[in-house]
Amino acid sequence: MNRWPPPDTPLYNHSLATIEDWLETLGARRDEQELHRWSLQRGAWQAELSLEIEELQVRYLGAAAGRDLVQNFKYALSRQEMEAAILRGPFGDAPATRLD
Repeated sequence: MNRWPPPDTPLYNHSLATIEDWLETLGARRDEQELHRWSLQRGAWQAELSLEIEELQVRYLGAAAGRDLVQNFKYALSRQEMEAAILRGPFGDAPATRLD
């Protein structure tokens, strides 16, 4: 049973364990050496997520003419907003759906 806060709750009101669990449900995998880093592979793109002090940094690898595209999302965003933004992909044109 899921005991997460409601989806419209800002991410800063989630415990670290809840955030890590949420990232896993998105399909992200934790880096075994750098525990604050996660990788996420979707159909047309892949990203490296980094849990920073004030924000979640998403680096879409090779997204802009072979260069990485970095987006930073403040923890004040709700989990629902952040999930939609991340899953849209590097240019916001991919549908925000999970690949469960």
